[in-house]
Amino acid sequence: MRLASPWKPRLDEGSGLPYERLVAALADDIAGGNLPHGARLPPHRELAYQLGIGIGTVTKAYAVLERRGLVQSERGRGMFVAGLAPRATEVIDLSVNLPPQMLSDRLLSATLASLARRLDAGTFGSYLPPAGRDDHRALLARWLAAQRLDAAPERLLICHGAQHAIAVAFAAAAPAGGVVLTEALTYPGAIMLARQRGDRLVGIELDEQGMRPDALEQALHSQACTEGPRLLYVTPSLHNPTAATMGAGRREEIVRLCRAHDVIIVEDDIHAILVGPELLPIAMLAPERTLHVSGLSKTLSPGLRVGSLVVPSAFLDRALTALRATCTMASPLACLIMEQWLTDGTAHSVAASIRTDAARRMDLARTLLRLDRRADAPGYHLWLPMPTARADSFAGAAMAKGIRVMPPRAPMVDTKAAEGGIRLSLGAPPFDTLRQSLTTLAGLLGDGPMQNYGDLAVL
Repeated sequence: MRLASPWKPRLDEGSGLPYERLVAALADDIAGGNLPHGARLPPHRELAYQLGIGIGTVTKAYAVLERRGLVQSERGRGMFVAGLAPRATEVIDLSVNLPPQMLSDRLLSATLASLARRLDAGTFGSYLPPAGRDDHRALLARWLAAQRLDAAPERLLICHGAQHAIAVAFAAAAPAGGVVLTEALTYPGAIMLARQRGDRLVGIELDEQGMRPDALEQALHSQACTEGPRLLYVTPSLHNPTAATMGAGRREEIVRLCRAHDVIIVEDDIHAILVGPELLPIAMLAPERTLHVSGLSKTLSPGLRVGSLVVPSAFLDRALTALRATCTMASPLACLIMEQWLTDGTAHSVAASIRTDAARRMDLARTLLRLDRRADAPGYHLWLPMPTARADSFAGAAMAKGIRVMPPRAPMVDTKAAEGGIRLSLGAPPFDTLRQSLTTLAGLLGDGPMQNYGDLAVL
């Protein structure tokens, strides 16, 4: 006699076709531990009847989950949960902004086995075009189109990750030694790059929507910005580290100022797939002066080091020169993995599961840390503003409890500023480990009330 499945059938509440909603529901419950390794899934016909969908829909959903390695079929017995491999760690690491782990060992093994049948030594031993194969550039352009960016493949360069794409963008946008305007709190990798180039960093104040236009305009009129080339490095969607997202009006105002002052824009849009369809990238509002950076590491897996840089035609030659000077080509193997996942549906399925799991983790964090829920961020990091001295002490106290957070001064343009904060990256630990760490951090924060404005928590 077969054991009944422990799963309570449901479809995900999001949009999408029925099989996509079934995939999302099952993947979410597997990731959350509601369906442990070895648990039986309902038979096709029974599940179709309970959910009021076709048997073919169930078959297609199970096939997607099996291709991802989350379930496995045993002949004559049924379909069972294969599960996800946990990330082994001694210290609970909330310092690195990794997406929730939605890839299984079986999926990776199957992908590499498939590539082994297609990849020959001659191809692997040859150089790709510096900007990437034309068909791969077209694939990435279609992927970006789903994120509201109209990118002509001939203006898209494949880079060795988004960090490389930022470096190429900076080199193409302005000679070294100029002025880089950016949020007063920003991506540490961009800060390191600007300092390595000898650029002068000018930090712009933020609010609940990120960079403030009035502060940007004031900076553009200041003496610090009157000499040398100027570029703006900005993250309008799920800003790192604050998780703020610019509204449509704010994006248009930033573009207006950059046009009026002839400032070139480098848009870091690495988290665009996590935000809603109503917000256009800045590159769509100012295509003539915006270099758009994206990549797959934050939305699929950090090991997939494939970045994209979309550049205006006027900057294309300089971008190609910078690309050749810094990396002969992106990894052929990484590009082939990208090709397979973008064509067989894996990328879309994994990204959907990451969005769902990220929302679950954010909900947990807001509950345990007593954050206002008026404007939940859709990503997997959040920001706790506090005086810099307190942030330093908090980071040390957390480390003493076995919890690593990002060094508080790492995202600060001015490391001597009195106000800073703590970024918590929620994606890496297993869910129960995350619960444990957040409970500990809540104790360190004390019992003071926590409110927020927009997506920024305020102590």
